[in-house]
Amino acid sequence: MTEVLYLALSLLLVAACGGFVAAEFAFVTVDRASVDRAAESGDRGAQGVQSALRALSTQLSGAQVGITVTNLAIGFLAEPAIAQLVDGPLEAAGLPASWVRPVSIGLGLALATVLTMLFGELVPKNLAIAKPLATAKATQAFQRGFTASVAIPIRALNGSANAIVRRLGIEPQEELRSARNADELASLARRSASQGTLDAGTAVLMERSISFADRMAGEIMTPRVRMDSVRASAPVVEVVEAARRTGHSRFPVVLESDDDVVGAVHVKNAVAVPAVRRHEVTVGEVMVDPTVVPESLRLDPLLTLLREEGFQMAVVVDEYGGTAGVVTLEDVVEEIVGDIADEHDRLGSLARRRRDGTVSVSGMLRPDEVQSATGIELPEHDDYDTVAGLVMQRLGRMAEVGDVVVVPLPPHADDDGEPLPPCEAELRVERLDGLRIDRVALVAREVQRPEVDR
Repeated sequence: MTEVLYLALSLLLVAACGGFVAAEFAFVTVDRASVDRAAESGDRGAQGVQSALRALSTQLSGAQVGITVTNLAIGFLAEPAIAQLVDGPLEAAGLPASWVRPVSIGLGLALATVLTMLFGELVPKNLAIAKPLATAKATQAFQRGFTASVAIPIRALNGSANAIVRRLGIEPQEELRSARNADELASLARRSASQGTLDAGTAVLMERSISFADRMAGEIMTPRVRMDSVRASAPVVEVVEAARRTGHSRFPVVLESDDDVVGAVHVKNAVAVPAVRRHEVTVGEVMVDPTVVPESLRLDPLLTLLREEGFQMAVVVDEYGGTAGVVTLEDVVEEIVGDIADEHDRLGSLARRRRDGTVSVSGMLRPDEVQSATGIELPEHDDYDTVAGLVMQRLGRMAEVGDVVVVPLPPHADDDGEPLPPCEAELRVERLDGLRIDRVALVAREVQRPEVDR
């Protein structure tokens, strides 16, 4: 009869162990925002979870104490109880008397361990991971009550543990950090897309939005060497012709060189001039004052400025006051939604994939734009902004057609977190525009390890 009582107590202890394990995993994995919403709606269970999460380290210590104590008690009660219960059947089965006790103890230990692992740890753990909020609400009262009942030893143990952690140069935290930085949010979006819980297009949009605030006007502008401008002294008919030739509707107005920007003009201002007078009226007469921004201006305030100004184009100047290029509202928006193809865009002109596996890219593309267009993640560095800059930085001189550089690509892991083989990219200069690198042939491949002679 005593064995049955011990076995019943052991089952209660297994259930208690399961409660501690479920609470521990549920408190760690539960979504804080879901808890807050449920608590605000008056859910008492969620309010209890909120209280537990505010002292998470203490609650987890309580759960670990509970798990340790219940496991020790289960071993003390269940193993001998099961051993006593199986002694009779083993003797009846004809097992030699000298073997009965060792075998019964072994069976008792094995059965107690399996029972505890299965129902006291694995099942509640999996339940908490699958339904964290429901599990947290179901276990919070039990967990908080136990932690309060053993508060003094927990406080002593926690204090000792925190002292050791501080000796390692780390400040202990009572709560899990719920905020995430930009890189973590972007990684979460990619992970969610790879697992199918988030649409791939939405994930890309989220990544672009996250990185948007970190970019500056100088990174997305059309540089001066590619800028289409009109002279202030030219007749307005040249604005119409430039719009027809380039597909642009807005132009910076310059004096003698592109470094002397004195205004900006919209094609509608030129069209508003009667056709018979378009050869007489100069661009300087219809232009407006330019919006001027520094290269270092972040995209958030730049977007606000371009929307408020209404002209939707700004002249970008460098730190010396010289013209660096122009940036439009479309350039800014494309940083979030990707390339906007209109009737004037030449699709595929920036990155063209060839049959041999190489990709021909514009030297003016940034590494992140190359990744968006080709999937190849080139290394980024403060020393350069574009693919052309990367090539010249590696060459250490002005480029010539046919020059080749090889750069290691950032390491990556598969969906299971396993590191992928190291890769490298070969960049070959295909075409120059004066001294500027215009086109680059790009191909990615696994790093070839040298063969070792045996």
